[in-house]
Amino acid sequence: MPDRDPTRDDLDIQRVLHDYAWSCDDGDWALLSTVFTPDAHLDYTSTGGPAGGRDEVCAWLEASLTQVAMIQHVVTNFRVDVVGDTATGRAMFLAIFRLPGQEGVMQTGGYYELEFRRADGWKIHRLSEDNRWRA
Repeated sequence: MPDRDPTRDDLDIQRVLHDYAWSCDDGDWALLSTVFTPDAHLDYTSTGGPAGGRDEVCAWLEASLTQVAMIQHVVTNFRVDVVGDTATGRAMFLAIFRLPGQEGVMQTGGYYELEFRRADGWKIHRLSEDNRWRA
């Protein structure tokens, strides 16, 4: 097995999270499903959303986010530990959005608790959104 490049792993994992954020913000639902493993478990209960498998939760994200007039995610402050073909970690998020018919924007922030698997590139195997605040 060739030596792994930890910097490359970190950047590839960050790219998966960036693709996740871009897909939600741009409504790229085909891209969204590719960032998760087929057997991923996703938990959005801290925002009143579901916890479940990739297809179920991606459908909920699409139905929910297509109703939002504007949304922008920022994902940052990555803490990821890679061991072989798995990784665990956290990242901070800030989401700014405008609801239909409302003036101004709302904001929310918190943490993503994450587990990744390397299979045809890095994919999110587990994502739990820990929403800490809303304004």
